[in-house]
Amino acid sequence: MHIPPDWGTFALLIVSFLIFWFIFSRVFFRPFLNLLSERERRFKTLSEQTEQLIKEAKATERERERHLAAARHEAQQKRDAVRREAENEAARILEEAKTESRATLERVTAQIESEIKSAQLELEKMSQNLAAQLAEQVLQRPLNGPGHNGGRS
Repeated sequence: MHIPPDWGTFALLIVSFLIFWFIFSRVFFRPFLNLLSERERRFKTLSEQTEQLIKEAKATERERERHLAAARHEAQQKRDAVRREAENEAARILEEAKTESRATLERVTAQIESEIKSAQLELEKMSQNLAAQLAEQVLQRPLNGPGHNGGRS
């Protein structure tokens, strides 16, 4: 059995569908699509801002690293300069100590040599006196030779 379509009802359904479509599109679909596009636009903007902030952070990090490297280099140069200055000061002090010790050594050596010569002269005089005394005792008479003072100084 075949039922013929009722074209009036069919047309009424099509018209009511179009009216509801128009109303739903104005009330629900367009605002929802606008909301989605606005959200997408905000996400894109936030993504761009995030990328920009990341680039700025990287640039700032590079700048900080450059400043840190410069500070390290400057500190190394200062440390090297202070070390060189300390080494020079130590070398100067060492050289002064060497010079002073050489002078002291020369002075002490000269003093010792002088004392040795003095002791040698004294020993020579003592040996002459002892020789004269020994000769007088052996000969059992005083010696009265030229250049001799009788065994006495």
